[in-house]
Amino acid sequence: MAWDALAVSTGVVALAEMGDKTQLLALLLAARFRRPLPIVLGIVVATVLNHALAGAVGAWLSTVLNPELIRWGLGLAFLAMAGWLLIPDRIEEDEVRLAARWGVFATTALAFFLAEMADKTQVATVALTVHYTAPVAVVVGTTLGMLMADVPAVFVGDRLARHVPMRLVHGIAALVFAVLGLATLFGLGERWGF
Repeated sequence: MAWDALAVSTGVVALAEMGDKTQLLALLLAARFRRPLPIVLGIVVATVLNHALAGAVGAWLSTVLNPELIRWGLGLAFLAMAGWLLIPDRIEEDEVRLAARWGVFATTALAFFLAEMADKTQVATVALTVHYTAPVAVVVGTTLGMLMADVPAVFVGDRLARHVPMRLVHGIAALVFAVLGLATLFGLGERWGF
């Protein structure tokens, strides 16, 4: 089950992050600072902290909620994530200016951590942790998925964004979340292996 949690978490988040606010933030920081290594390290630190927090919340929720409530809550949360993925993200310039005087690494880490608070990826990490009850695998997977989407943005910037059809990528990620949601609501998850 941990390998399933890792694989699904990685894949879904990598797709969900394409064109997301944090990917746009990575592009903006790369254009502003032109120092990829501290930007990538800031993204890694912020993502690990943010997703570990989300994984802890998910693990806690799975211990205090009864299984039937978890099933309905997860099913509805996955369906809501599917809809949320179809709404394009915008980046607020304030998120970049927030800590600009602290250096590239600290600016990136703080901006990414704040941008991910209650964002799709953090909510997905909570939901996936509750679903799989494998917090470490989910956190590693969601972190890898986020890095797969955001780190290339630091290095290739606009060239990548121009050639990848974001609506299609978001549509695929939304479809995956919708299938997870419906399978959970109808109790098909165990039969399907997730």
